[in-house]
Amino acid sequence: MSIWEYANPKKFMQTSAWALPWFTGLAAITLVTGLVWGFFFTPEAANFGTTVKIIYIHVPSAMMAINIWVMMLVTSLIWLIRRHHVSALAAKAAAPVGLVMTLIALFTGAIWGQPMWGTWWEWDPRLTSFLILGLFYLGYIALWQAIDNPDTAADLTGVLCLVGSVFALLSRYAVNFWNQGLHQGASLSVDKQENVSDVYWYPLLFCIAGFILLFIVLVLVRTRTEVRSRRLKALEARERLA
Repeated sequence: MSIWEYANPKKFMQTSAWALPWFTGLAAITLVTGLVWGFFFTPEAANFGTTVKIIYIHVPSAMMAINIWVMMLVTSLIWLIRRHHVSALAAKAAAPVGLVMTLIALFTGAIWGQPMWGTWWEWDPRLTSFLILGLFYLGYIALWQAIDNPDTAADLTGVLCLVGSVFALLSRYAVNFWNQGLHQGASLSVDKQENVSDVYWYPLLFCIAGFILLFIVLVLVRTRTEVRSRRLKALEARERLA
């Protein structure tokens, strides 16, 4: 069995209908566990007080904002190379979720930054590139809405996704590229010494898993809606020609 079988709309609809309840249940369990554990059963940090607990929303949303764009890049490339409609629709479905994640990350970052840095916003390299990434999300969504022909829209948004990927990378590695700025390093790292304390680290892992699973649920639901919408438009066009 080839993975490309799932690019067939009928196969995708069948498989996603089976998978959705499982992913929904897992998302609910991991999110509730991580957020309740993190917000109610972890201590205040010595230097940050209760504001440290914002990492349970800020870190997962920031990670998802960047990685959702990477997912859109992959699915857009599949469309541009192999012309599989489900992949283009999956990229379209993911974009609003990515925009919301970006806004959550920027908002929670501002809440963290005001007491920690004394300002709601700083033109820090990572913050600036992250803001630009959010503008690319807006542009991507607007481009889909502006073009009537879905294949042309998929082509042009795929090219936009390639360009926007530069800022997705900058958002992830800006601190490494520039040894300046207020933003601290990664909360999670391959190097265990760079991670937050274990008392915060374990619930944070649950929250990250919950955000990932929630994203999968939302993308499956939205992609299924896009597939149905395209089928409906095809039927309406057929009826007009009949």
